[in-house]
Amino acid sequence: MIFNLGQIILTRSVHDLMTENPEFATHIYTSLNRHMAGDWGEIGAADKLANESALLDGERLFSAYTREGLTPVWIITEWDRSVTTVLFPDEY
Repeated sequence: MIFNLGQIILTRSVHDLMTENPEFATHIYTSLNRHMAGDWGEIGAADKLANESALLDGERLFSAYTREGLTPVWIITEWDRSVTTVLFPDEY
């Protein structure tokens, strides 16, 4: 872990799908572990560089994760590392 996630917040739709689908729940846990380890998932090079800078500057961190057959998720950790939100891209 290279930074703290703070309080983890799931949107209602992410929470509901996690409770309905154990495979999706595993995808979320894996994605959160990747996020806090600095593996930003499937984002562009510019966003990866922005995250690397944000680790030093205290800015917001953004990751995106996909897994075949499952709905993609985004993870956003706020600049002060107090809250990390897991959401679907269309909820942003």
